[in-house]
Amino acid sequence: MEIKYEIYIGAKPEQVWNIIVSNEESGKVFHGCGIESDFKIGSPYAYIGPGLSGDRTSHVEGKILEYSPNKTLSMTCIVGSVYGEHYKDFESRVTYSLETFGKLTRLKLLNDQMKPGDPSYERSADGGWARVLSSIKSLAETGKVLELPLGEE
Repeated sequence: MEIKYEIYIGAKPEQVWNIIVSNEESGKVFHGCGIESDFKIGSPYAYIGPGLSGDRTSHVEGKILEYSPNKTLSMTCIVGSVYGEHYKDFESRVTYSLETFGKLTRLKLLNDQMKPGDPSYERSADGGWARVLSSIKSLAETGKVLELPLGEE
């Protein structure tokens, strides 16, 4: 199972990249949960922010698979254990790919290697990734994220 998106953003790849890999900028897109990692191949990463276990809740975590600045970030992806142990058997892969397209940036997202029955698939496929990518686009182009309601479908 996989989820694929391709969007075009009126900003340079470096600007879009910074939103994806900066703790502060990614936190704007992911409701206060910023990415933390040293981004070395094989290193862990996590989206950390307010949640069920306090201000340092790990919402999503995994390992860095590929890191090519301003081009590609690929990582394993598993929902944080705070949401239930049933997620531990459902690791997938998320890959962001950026390339210049005229004066724009083409951002491709691939969330693949999902197992049948993955409890996060439906939420991700049914608007979850679309909302994230829309906020990345808005932040890169206007300096503001979309004010998307948390938990709304």
